[in-house]
Amino acid sequence: MAWVSAKNGAKMVKILLNGEEREVTASNLTALIGDLGLDGRKVAVEKNLEIVPRSTYPATQINDGDRLEIVHFVGGG
Repeated sequence: MAWVSAKNGAKMVKILLNGEEREVTASNLTALIGDLGLDGRKVAVEKNLEIVPRSTYPATQINDGDRLEIVHFVGGG
């Protein structure tokens, strides 16, 4: 169930992110990735057991109860 934070009026949703329950205000994957401080070009996202194509991140809404797995890639050698 989505709720409104009394602090700033932002809509909060509860999701499961990488196995941990979190409350977020992001409405789509692009916003969530940015809120997490990740580079959208270097992540892979699974939403409710389906891989999400990077081109659809802006249009992929985050809903209460979604299960997300975000993996970010790092370079090195």
